[in-house]
Amino acid sequence: MLRFITIVLLGWLPLQALAQDGTAILEQMMNKWNLVKDYSVQVNIKSEIPLIKSFPVKATIYFKQKNQFRMVSKGIAILPKQNFNELPKFLQNKGSYTALITGNESIQSQNTTVITVLPSDDSGDLVLLKLWIDPKTDLLYKSQTTTRSNGTISALYEYGSQRAFGLPDKMIFTVEVKKFKIPKGLATDINRTSTTNQPTPKNGKITILFSDYSINKGIKDEVFKK
Repeated sequence: MLRFITIVLLGWLPLQALAQDGTAILEQMMNKWNLVKDYSVQVNIKSEIPLIKSFPVKATIYFKQKNQFRMVSKGIAILPKQNFNELPKFLQNKGSYTALITGNESIQSQNTTVITVLPSDDSGDLVLLKLWIDPKTDLLYKSQTTTRSNGTISALYEYGSQRAFGLPDKMIFTVEVKKFKIPKGLATDINRTSTTNQPTPKNGKITILFSDYSINKGIKDEVFKK
């Protein structure tokens, strides 16, 4: 019996260490994010979703702590919300998940640590989250979000002018075509292409370019109420 307990403890201790290290890496990344009290940025959004015909959209994104987010555009913008306001919001609630180190991988020539995030609520929309973080710079280079409502959504992050704040210059999303939901309210504004005998690609792509960041200059709360 004593031997069995010892074996269980020896198996549990490395798992606890991985969780502590994974949480520490997440906290460092979020500390960089928290340097941003507010920002506005111009974005150009290009959606390439099979069977959906849409045009590039220009928009302005506003963000303010905590978790105030708004996008203003004249056209129809298709975006997976999980990787904007929802991702930071979820990670801030440390009691809602367990973070484990599950590997290392090179992303965009950067050595990243793979963090697997397991939600505590197994009945929620989020099933699994994986993050590829460079622990030397605390930058997120890739994320993979698996949800019940939208399937698996992957995102690549490229940095330039605002890497000190962890804000990207470019994001490339990959979505599952069959599971990715487009809001019903947008359906009348999007022209669906005619089907052919060719098989529908499994994945679609959404590319976002960011420019003209304005960071920590102050944004009134009224901006988010309109």
